[in-house]
Amino acid sequence: MKARVFVTLKAGVLDPQGKAIHHALEGLGFSGVQDVRAGKLIELDLADGTGDGEIEQMCRKLLANTVIENFRIERLG
Repeated sequence: MKARVFVTLKAGVLDPQGKAIHHALEGLGFSGVQDVRAGKLIELDLADGTGDGEIEQMCRKLLANTVIENFRIERLG
């Protein structure tokens, strides 16, 4: 079984990587971009029967810093 974990910064947390991407896009002539927020995608290959609660604990203990980040879990067929 596979799962994807999307980790993003919480609203209000400064995103220097997003700002750098935004600045670079403007430098390349892409003037229509108003804001950029960067995050990360983590793909997990899990044993069958791994529960949602266990995946959530992985996120809370290691994959996301829940003080400044949100996470969303997506199971793949």
